[in-house]
Amino acid sequence: MVERIGFVGLGRMGRPMAANLLKKGFALTVHDIDPRPVRTLVEAGATAAADVARVGRDCRIVITMLPTAAEVEQVALGPGGVLAHAAPGTLLMDMSTIDPLATDRIAAACAARGMTMVDAPVGRLAEHADRGESLFMVGASDADLARVRPLLDAMGTTVLHCGGVGTGGRTKLVNNYVAITLTQVNAEAIALSQRLGLDLTRTLAVLLGTSANNGQLRMNFPSKVLAGDVSPGFTIDLAHKDLGLVLGAAHATRVPMPVAAAVHESYSLARASEYGGQDFSSIVDALCDHAKIERPRVPAGWKPA
Repeated sequence: MVERIGFVGLGRMGRPMAANLLKKGFALTVHDIDPRPVRTLVEAGATAAADVARVGRDCRIVITMLPTAAEVEQVALGPGGVLAHAAPGTLLMDMSTIDPLATDRIAAACAARGMTMVDAPVGRLAEHADRGESLFMVGASDADLARVRPLLDAMGTTVLHCGGVGTGGRTKLVNNYVAITLTQVNAEAIALSQRLGLDLTRTLAVLLGTSANNGQLRMNFPSKVLAGDVSPGFTIDLAHKDLGLVLGAAHATRVPMPVAAAVHESYSLARASEYGGQDFSSIVDALCDHAKIERPRVPAGWKPA
């Protein structure tokens, strides 16, 4: 019998991921506090659930894609949540980026009820989710990974098994620390180049042709902020949240991370200046605006060599 899949959290990442499951023929029950993405997915063949409890009762695999640990714990552990209503043998797969200690608490509660948990946070950006090209960092037992692998393959192109439950989210924090910090470094370098009166495209050609090259500079900046598009694939608000999780994990394990602390404060300044809802590449606009430097933009149609 085909297992019915529940999906809770249909935001910028969750909605296209759920849509890709539908396209691949999975039976899907969806829920979100915003009725608009629910309606869109119902039109594509999903079943709407009025509440999380209904998702828990009807589905043997439940996926959550939510902003913070508070929402994930409420959906999983609250009195109207998944665990209170799901049958033994149900698998909860959380794809959010949250505090790893929250993942540990939820996994323990699942085990106590005869359920299992997978943590599978998402790499890459929203446009990759749109195209079904996401990367997943998965913390799971071998058996649970085999059970959810068809779902992950339907939503993305790359599945990396990081270890047991909890390792996916911890790996995601390491990854996001590097990605967000590189975005800050790129922004500072571009701002400096503009203050020095350098040609932006020639400077980019040098940076992309040396060991200074990085994925954010090659893939994200040219297609987003430098092209004048600051619509969010991954917001400054979320980057700030993730850096807070990185610092929390670092403090808990006594790992000094002074660069992470400095970048976190730069994103705090950007949020205070109302850039929070923009793509995180627009940290360069925030920096240039504060320094009274003209916002850097490449010519229309320019692409990295």
